Amino acid sequence: MTDLNNEILEYIDKHDSLNTLEYANVQSLDHQKVIGAIKSLQTNEGLLKAEQKSTKSFVLNDEAQHIVKHGSHEAVIFGLIPETGILQSELMSLPNAKLGFSKAMANGWVQVDKKNADGPKVTKKVATINDEVKDILTKVQSLNLSDVNEKSIQDLKKRKLISEVTINSFLVSKGDKFSTKLEKPEKELTAEMLIGDLWKTKKFKEYNLDALGTVPDGGHLHPLQKVRTEIRKIFLEMGFNEMPTNNYIENSFWNFDALFQPQQHPARDAHDTFFMSDPAVSTNFPMDYLERVKQTHINGGGYGSQGYKYDWKIEEAQKNILRTHTTAVSARMLYKLAQNNGFKPTKYFSIDKVFRNETLDATHLAEFHQIEGVIADYDLTLGDLIGILHEFFSKLGMTELRFKPAYNPYTEPSMEVFAFHKGLNKWVEIGNSGVFRPEMLEPMNLPKNVSVIAWGLSLERPTMIKYGINNIRDLVGHKVNLKMVYDNPICRISK
Repeated sequence: MTDLNNEILEYIDKHDSLNTLEYANVQSLDHQKVIGAIKSLQTNEGLLKAEQKSTKSFVLNDEAQHIVKHGSHEAVIFGLIPETGILQSELMSLPNAKLGFSKAMANGWVQVDKKNADGPKVTKKVATINDEVKDILTKVQSLNLSDVNEKSIQDLKKRKLISEVTINSFLVSKGDKFSTKLEKPEKELTAEMLIGDLWKTKKFKEYNLDALGTVPDGGHLHPLQKVRTEIRKIFLEMGFNEMPTNNYIENSFWNFDALFQPQQHPARDAHDTFFMSDPAVSTNFPMDYLERVKQTHINGGGYGSQGYKYDWKIEEAQKNILRTHTTAVSARMLYKLAQNNGFKPTKYFSIDKVFRNETLDATHLAEFHQIEGVIADYDLTLGDLIGILHEFFSKLGMTELRFKPAYNPYTEPSMEVFAFHKGLNKWVEIGNSGVFRPEMLEPMNLPKNVSVIAWGLSLERPTMIKYGINNIRDLVGHKVNLKMVYDNPICRISK
């Protein structure tokens, strides 16, 4: 217990009650400090009774506090006038001279000789003065207002030296369990207390069962991770197997050539793709498959296609890049599937990062996530693709779909997928899809009657729609508000 707490208890024990405002003035203490001590003592149940009082008082501004220390402006001016007088022009150059001279003239303390040869001269009219303004302000400051009349208060208000305030104080008296000696309540019941019956004489601190516990430190899942988890569950529910996508660096052969994308295609330009400088090239390829892909590009490879009829160069295929799509992983998996003895229908999916040399804006980043689904089976058609798209997107809560013909180098036919967004009240593009071309599949040695349907979309777009984020840079990147990551709700996708 602090010394102030002890002093307050001793005072109440002697006088039966205490007014916090009067006590603070008598003891020259900050009133708020006294109130704080009272509230601290009130934590001991039954120790004190406190009744709140509201009284009107006055506070001094900075100018008034200066007057209390140094005297009123008129008194200061009076004191600066020598016995022989002073030129008015010289006197008026002093600080606060205009107001001080005016009040001194009104009080009859000084006079002006306007006939003086050197100009108006100010002299004292009385020998001594009583600085009533300073005296009254001193009394107001100490809240000793008993002999201060209303006219004086009004004069000080007009001069804007004081302002009226309401002060809340407390009248404190003894409680039912009042004591000048306080025993600190115990926080815990120990074995020693129980053995010696000491607990019977001890006072224990009450438990606050409504108090909130400390929030435990822990990690927080990013909204992208939450939506990714939900979409992954959907794929697994539909019987898909997840593809390994841990190779961000890919060579141009698997990323472009294996997908029947010509080496002159704009997507292979440095304006759209990030090329690696070290290691710059790859040299490990299945050479027989590479040769079949090469011939398919040059002349169709005998698969019923004309190819692109250009000079295919292995140097272009060897260039290492940051993969531009996860379809490169799909190509590797389909080639691996074709090398097995006997074809087995398969469903693959992946959700991982891809990289494009994009111009950054509110909806585009150079790094984003691609969701991809691939189904390989006998005699699949465009109707099968449309059916699986309806099934997949319905699990994402998108039941109204439209399809628009599109062009992709490695799918034919190809379709853009649109869904009706009820929040925006319009159709929005949500993905791309198609049937892989024979020029991509047959060099892998997949059976001729095997078709592969595929579709893809970004992870960022459904996440932004789900969490109401308009700018992708508020979702990922160095400008992300971490509080958004901490506070965002659980992802629940209507299925």
